[in-house]
Amino acid sequence: MLAALAVTPVKAKSGPVLRSEISILAELVTVGDFYQSAGAYASVPLFQAPDIGVTGSVPAEDVARRARAAGLTGAGTDGLSAVTVHRRAEIFDAERLKRLSAAALAERDASLTIADLDISFFRDPAPLQADPADMEPVRVDQVLWSRNDGRFTLTFSVAGPRGRQPLTLSGYAREMVEVAVLARPLSRGNILKAEDLTVARLPIQQVPARSVVDITEVVGLAARVNMRPNSPLTRTNFERPVLVTRNEKVTLTLQMPGMRLTTRGQAMEDGSQGDIIDIMNLESRRIVTAEVVSRGQVRILSPAARVASLEGAVE
Repeated sequence: MLAALAVTPVKAKSGPVLRSEISILAELVTVGDFYQSAGAYASVPLFQAPDIGVTGSVPAEDVARRARAAGLTGAGTDGLSAVTVHRRAEIFDAERLKRLSAAALAERDASLTIADLDISFFRDPAPLQADPADMEPVRVDQVLWSRNDGRFTLTFSVAGPRGRQPLTLSGYAREMVEVAVLARPLSRGNILKAEDLTVARLPIQQVPARSVVDITEVVGLAARVNMRPNSPLTRTNFERPVLVTRNEKVTLTLQMPGMRLTTRGQAMEDGSQGDIIDIMNLESRRIVTAEVVSRGQVRILSPAARVASLEGAVE
């Protein structure tokens, strides 16, 4: 019974084997394209290939007959009725042509990169099918570009089955730059936080010469005016926030080794962090010079000369 259940292995065909589908680049389809193990006859042409990007069908019997005539005596149909032949194409859609255009324009100026340019065509072309066997399936032959208004005209040549064909595309190339902008409105006097900012890519013509690129330059500062989102920012839009206002009651501190004295004072002028302003000690009614530390907090300068001016409590 075991002998009866044994399966006899199927011997693989040792000669040429016809493929059911093939994909090629060349203009001619060879014996080796159609048959595996074509040996010395692999490079012999049998049929004209379809046009670029086109798929066709060839009767298997015709393929086998021509292959045998070319010298591949073991060629057969291998049970196939037809062979599908696809000639590959390199597809260039509008986005790919924009990248190619940007590269051609950037080559004209060492200060530019492809990422610096935003390309738009007056009319987007239909996708092109170029010959991928060519070293340059689509080549830029002529560049006309005015950086003043951004208009360009590029002349391309596209490799195809009947040689290279011309293609002209026109549009605008805008130079772009990344700058810091507000992600949300900011009212006058409000302190700018990192989460209030984002980075936007804008045409360079819309960006002031001294726009903020590094957001650390302005985080923690106060808006001078009401500000809208998505507009370029400059350092002049901001100022150090006022932490102490004129006539405001503040805590006046004197720090010495082993001792910290505080009293109440009244600011004689506005002050931002680090500013040196005049403070009147409300106990002694004397004017002292102090540094603004934080909101409502100042500290006396030159402690040795100011001990007598503090008549407040000891913390």
